Amino acid sequence: MNKSAESRRHLPTSPFNRAAQAGPPIEEYAVGDRVSHDQYGLGRVIAVESGNAAVHVDFAGRKGRIPSPYTKLAKL
Repeated sequence: MNKSAESRRHLPTSPFNRAAQAGPPIEEYAVGDRVSHDQYGLGRVIAVESGNAAVHVDFAGRKGRIPSPYTKLAKL
């Protein structure tokens, strides 16, 4: 790219700069965090896989593995 193209302002609604947009940061969880899942309800993090690839959550006796990017999981 030339210098003038790099300094141009891009509109946030432009369909041409989608690749340049970074998604929201992935939330990090620690063992013992209380969480809420859209489908499974309230739970507690019991394990975190390396690199935040997934978290294991105990939902009142039912254990589940929630993969990253945790779209349906919220920290309480």
